[in-house]
Amino acid sequence: MSFLGKIFTWWDGATFGTMLWTLRKGEHVGTDAQGNKYYRAKARQGQLERRWVIYQGANDASRVPSEWHGWLHHSYDELPESHLAPPKVWEADYSPNATGTQGRYLPAGALERGGRRAAATGDYEAWTPEA
Repeated sequence: MSFLGKIFTWWDGATFGTMLWTLRKGEHVGTDAQGNKYYRAKARQGQLERRWVIYQGANDASRVPSEWHGWLHHSYDELPESHLAPPKVWEADYSPNATGTQGRYLPAGALERGGRRAAATGDYEAWTPEA
């Protein structure tokens, strides 16, 4: 991306200001499985330390794993690697948020799929005030 693009865009990688802040004040504390890098800056007196993420690729908050989300929002102070349980066999791998893309979910009655719904099954009775 061009230099001007880095100054004025936020949706595709870190902005120039964030990169500058990261170089000056940031301490790299970890990287997740998707390549997102996590940083922190020392806290001023009476304030919480500042924590942020530099995404690998497009900026999408759904790409932050739950363990790092908790750390970013000060739910706990230890780094996630220090107290993570081993992954369970039933846990699904990450899949990106597909809203607004061609991979989005479209139910059977959606206009983009022809707008035809399945016929009613007859298990519904409309309410009438006389009954």
